Amino acid sequence: MRLSFRFLVPLALALFAVAYAVTPVVDGLMRQWHTRDLDIRATLVASSLQDALYESLGASTDPARISAKLNDFIRDERLFGLAVCDPSGKRIAVSTGFPNDIACDRVEDPDRSQVREPPQGMLHVATRDLVHEGQAFANLVVIHDMSFAQRRSDATKRYLFYLMAAIAAIVSLITVAIAEISWRDWMRGVRALLKHRGAPSDGPVSQRPELAPVARDLQTLIRDLEGERLLRDEAQINWSPESLRGILKDDLQGEEVLILSNREPYIHQKRNGKIIVKRPASGLVTALEPVMRACSGTWIAHGSGDADRDTVDRHDHVKVPPDKPAYELRRIWLTPEMERGYYYGFANSGLWPLCHIAHVRPTFRSEDYECYEHVNGMFADAVLAEAKRRDPIVLVQDYHFALVPRLLRERLPEATVITFWHIPWPNPETFGICPWRKELLEGLLGSSILGFHTQFHCNNFLDCVDRYLEARVDRETFTVTLRGKTTAVRRYPISIDWPLQSPAMAEPIAACRKAVRQINGLADDVLLGVGVDRLDYTKGIIERIQAVERLLELKPEWIRRFTFVQIAAPSRTDIAEYKRFEEDVKALVERVNTRFAHVDWKPIVLLIEHHEPDQVYEYYRGSQVAVVSSLHDGMNLVAKEFIAARDDERGVLILSQFTGASRELPEALIVNPYDIDQCALALHTALTMPDAEQRARMRSMRGLVQEFNVYRWAGRMLLDAAQTRMRQRVLRRTAA
Repeated sequence: MRLSFRFLVPLALALFAVAYAVTPVVDGLMRQWHTRDLDIRATLVASSLQDALYESLGASTDPARISAKLNDFIRDERLFGLAVCDPSGKRIAVSTGFPNDIACDRVEDPDRSQVREPPQGMLHVATRDLVHEGQAFANLVVIHDMSFAQRRSDATKRYLFYLMAAIAAIVSLITVAIAEISWRDWMRGVRALLKHRGAPSDGPVSQRPELAPVARDLQTLIRDLEGERLLRDEAQINWSPESLRGILKDDLQGEEVLILSNREPYIHQKRNGKIIVKRPASGLVTALEPVMRACSGTWIAHGSGDADRDTVDRHDHVKVPPDKPAYELRRIWLTPEMERGYYYGFANSGLWPLCHIAHVRPTFRSEDYECYEHVNGMFADAVLAEAKRRDPIVLVQDYHFALVPRLLRERLPEATVITFWHIPWPNPETFGICPWRKELLEGLLGSSILGFHTQFHCNNFLDCVDRYLEARVDRETFTVTLRGKTTAVRRYPISIDWPLQSPAMAEPIAACRKAVRQINGLADDVLLGVGVDRLDYTKGIIERIQAVERLLELKPEWIRRFTFVQIAAPSRTDIAEYKRFEEDVKALVERVNTRFAHVDWKPIVLLIEHHEPDQVYEYYRGSQVAVVSSLHDGMNLVAKEFIAARDDERGVLILSQFTGASRELPEALIVNPYDIDQCALALHTALTMPDAEQRARMRSMRGLVQEFNVYRWAGRMLLDAAQTRMRQRVLRRTAA
């Protein structure tokens, strides 16, 4: 009770202080209102009397007669007195009781009125001109009794005092009642929470179980606030491996990170009786491998190398990179039947052509989907086995695992699942071709965060959800709520490591150019163009070769002066469409080379073999032109790798308008890969572009790739994950 009165007394004093401060303001306002009313009445009195007074003054100057008229008029209870004065200020006549100390001089106020407080009480004095035919012939002094205003002011002060007293009493009673009911219990619980001990076992919190969830929530929230800094401004972060580690340590408190992908970052293969290590030609690996080295987590992937089993421990783990281990690779083993149905079947014969809209008919078979579903379950089980805590951060990568997020949400409800879709997302009409569209959408909506390269792909995904699911789509916040669970749909443009970590970057540009020419048997004066892709029908390789052929037709001066090198890593060779595509590419290259054949020169060099990153960077640095002519691509990191490799700020990038990269790199020569003439002319423009223009374009693009590097891509997702986790924890504790 004493604590309640300690609160009560200041409250009452504050209310009375407010009343004390407000009363003069209200009193002043009321006085202004009364004065304004009396000014108006004075004007009305003057208007009513001026005709009669004019006649009286004209007919007689007898003050007694005029005073009698004035006395008749002041019978109004508020009129105190009237006086008529000539223009010089001399009194002509006054009413009975008119104060002698009030002269006929004009009042100096603009409205010619004032309030006086002589011994007889508060009076309102106003002087008005008496006018006849536009000429003032006298002045009328009008005095009103304002004692009524004083009485009203006193009544108002009393009313305010009583009102504030009543409010203070009511608020005080309510405060005392509530405080007495709960104050002691709350204070004891909060004291315990501040000491990080929880509610005392013998205290009121334990006696009142309805307060226990709130107490637990406060305790954990206080600990979170003590241990976490505010999320940092993205523009102020120097994005690097160190900044990612800082996010994990500070914003995520060192929490566990797992990456899930089909392709592994390192493949062990047998070669001539020895085991060698290869890095696959994959944009996904290019982007994620530096991130994983910074995060030091676990990467779960399909073990596809013929020596992969020979290099793992009994838990199917191997530490990578081989030269400087930074994280663990957990390999999953698939039978040839599983790989054929899940990877070559549903994923790459169905989803890949469906999403890329590259004029290859997608093939959907029920047995392939069953296999896809089974393998997704295997990878979800692997996450459960690898997770060392109930709430890991799981980065699910690409279209191979559309069903995994929902499985993880069901089995690890406290996990934060970030799914990134590396390929384009089609519009609802195209996506509707898939017989299992509903299952795929529901699977992806198991994610806490679902990422795409571009806003266009985010919009397409929301359109598909709107069309095919009974879910709530919020286009203002870009979230989808399905069965009470919310997924944030976000744009995260993927990028590459900066600077490139490769011995080739230490070699001078001239040395790289000379090496590329020697490797391919080219003369020293031949200009070089390069394309680096997997041998895939979505990459626009055939259109690229046709553009080179058209260039030589339109601009024959480039014959024997320009050679285009196409590096094409073999891909998905078990799929018939890819086999046919490889044959078509070889036949086209052979035809073009035969058409423009010379003894010591050929226009196109086709290299269908795997190249290590260091070799690829050497080609980037040695070429005058890089061509990325994808028919449809999520982002395409070849464009960004070429830019990062050109520290000489030279070289020209020709970039398809159908890549995500074209939205970030407008300084490239943007082309429609289906327009062969346009692509041929772009090649000519690139080969003849002045050094100054090359430098300006490349410098701008390098600045963007440097700032928006792969660590920023991953860091933005992890920062969003930190916010999501904080929100989820509070909601879970509140619901407990």
